[in-house]
Amino acid sequence: MNTAAAVTLMHRTLLSVIAVLSLLSPVNAQVSQSPGTNSPQPIDPNAPNNLRPITQSNSLLSIEGGDRLVKDAEQAVSAQNYTLAAKKLQEARQVYNQLSNFYQELNSSFSGIDNRVSDSQRQKALLTAQKRDEATFQLALVHRAQNQPELAVPLLVQIIKSQNPTRDLGKKAYKQLFELGFVDSPYPREGGTSSSSSPKK
Repeated sequence: MNTAAAVTLMHRTLLSVIAVLSLLSPVNAQVSQSPGTNSPQPIDPNAPNNLRPITQSNSLLSIEGGDRLVKDAEQAVSAQNYTLAAKKLQEARQVYNQLSNFYQELNSSFSGIDNRVSDSQRQKALLTAQKRDEATFQLALVHRAQNQPELAVPLLVQIIKSQNPTRDLGKKAYKQLFELGFVDSPYPREGGTSSSSSPKK
């Protein structure tokens, strides 16, 4: 009786092992694809030098990805397809904004630990923030071309807040607000004075 029970137990164990192996084999088949396929391959943890930077041409979360969207928008503007241009510029803004936030967080994380890494991330945060504001300005111009000042005004105000009114892009954004009639005081003032104090009487 004990022998029969042992044989039955071994038989069940063997069936369990076969079932587990049959479940694992399709997973291995999915991972080892032929080199000619276009689907993304997993990074091999045993080969750390096999790097795949996200700055490849097919990656959207990169400066190149944002630049590509801006270029698509410029082509759409040339074709007077303002709806497509607005869509592409909105996507570019989001990409640049995400990148800027990520680089800013990395800058903060490495501050006081490795100044070289921290400075590098800070420069990238500034670059992507500048690109975001430039895409935002272009988007505001597209909204103006579509006769949608209610969409352009908030974007122009965001640019001024981000850039500062004294910088070139900030001045351009304020000039757009002035042309739209949203503000009534020109800046910079005639004669080059930009003091916030009111003139003496």
